[in-house]
Amino acid sequence: MSECARIAELVDRLGRMAHGLQYTSGLNPAQWEALRFIARANRYSRSPGAIARYLGTTRGTVSQTLIALEAKGYIRRLRCDSDRRALTVDLTDTGRALIENDPLCLVLQAADALDCEAQSRLADGLDGLVRAVQTAKGMPEFGPCLDCVHFCPRDEDAGSCHCALTDEPIPAGETVKICVEFQSAAPA
Repeated sequence: MSECARIAELVDRLGRMAHGLQYTSGLNPAQWEALRFIARANRYSRSPGAIARYLGTTRGTVSQTLIALEAKGYIRRLRCDSDRRALTVDLTDTGRALIENDPLCLVLQAADALDCEAQSRLADGLDGLVRAVQTAKGMPEFGPCLDCVHFCPRDEDAGSCHCALTDEPIPAGETVKICVEFQSAAPA
């Protein structure tokens, strides 16, 4: 077996294990993935459409997932002030507490057992794989403001970072959150 075939097999196997771990706390993997995204997304990206793009699924599927999460008390869907037709999604306190017990913590603990150099190589390699598959399938990129071409480190007048795309300041806590409008500043 070639190293590339071995990598593909291991990624698939780890994915299946991670998928299986997420049938817990009365949720399924799609619901956990949506909760994780909502917890990590910036204010522009917590919409049903952005969640669908990130998860690579349809808006209808995401809508059903959000209905289930809202019924369980983990999220709330709110109309946007600027466009009453648009929805934004936020975690409730119960949802934030649940995400603290994310079943993927088992994978995190396994990665934490690796030395720092192995963690860095693995993260860089997996990032490269994700980007390559996204590019090949025409899927959108997602990532944090800090790594985006639109990120301007400091807007002296506003005293914060700035997004060149939206022409708005980025609050300090949002710079590490993932964005639906992300475009990688790193070479592909």
